[in-house]
Amino acid sequence: MLLEQIDLIRKYQPRCGGRKLFIMLKDFFKQHQISMGRDNFFELLRHNKLLVRKTKRNVYTTNSKHRFYRYPNMVKDFTPLKAHELWVSDITFIPLKNRFAYLFLITDAYSRKIVGFHVSDDMKVSSAMVALKKALAQKPPEAIVIHHSDRGFQYCSNAYVELLQQYHAHISMTQNGDPYENAIAERVNGILKTELISSYYDTIDNASNHIARCITIYNYKRRHSSLNWQIPHQVHQQQGLQIKRWKNYYQHRVRVKK
Repeated sequence: MLLEQIDLIRKYQPRCGGRKLFIMLKDFFKQHQISMGRDNFFELLRHNKLLVRKTKRNVYTTNSKHRFYRYPNMVKDFTPLKAHELWVSDITFIPLKNRFAYLFLITDAYSRKIVGFHVSDDMKVSSAMVALKKALAQKPPEAIVIHHSDRGFQYCSNAYVELLQQYHAHISMTQNGDPYENAIAERVNGILKTELISSYYDTIDNASNHIARCITIYNYKRRHSSLNWQIPHQVHQQQGLQIKRWKNYYQHRVRVKK
């Protein structure tokens, strides 16, 4: 019965990780009077070969060697307290049969809700602007958003910058190529590719249609540890500081001199 419930969840979130499964199944455990700790649950997954393996990234999508102006980082130590205060943008690759497609994403940093996206054959500025226009279309007129991204030519281009300025958005960019300067965007990319998006598509049309469904699941069904296990769409309607239920596994280790 428990394995059937896990299969049901993974029908919509194929590569949902063990920690999240354990949280999502708590009500099921209570309803069926199942007493199981996290370690035993992971052992159950391992025994049934249900643990999720991480995928490796092998394609680079950022080209910061260009003639356009690079804006300073405005969001270091900045914590948004409501939706549409800070958007983070990034591009990730999507494997097709004999080539790659590209997924342009804009995520609200407060709610982790994806507010704009586009699947494209290319990495042109016009493709990035499709995702941006979708995000701008849902932004409240009175909201002044900070748009944060890496220093890729798409985000630095005249056309992209002019569209942001038309909507009175502030522009912020990473400074040294460190992915942690755009950690939320990187994290959302990772979630989509490890839990929801297929590892391969035959055509770009199939990719576009399936990814649209995946993003709907992500926005309206997937729970976030960084949102106290809430769903992005729910948090998008809230205000105030969010409680986090995760720890930083990437803290720098300080070596002690002997």
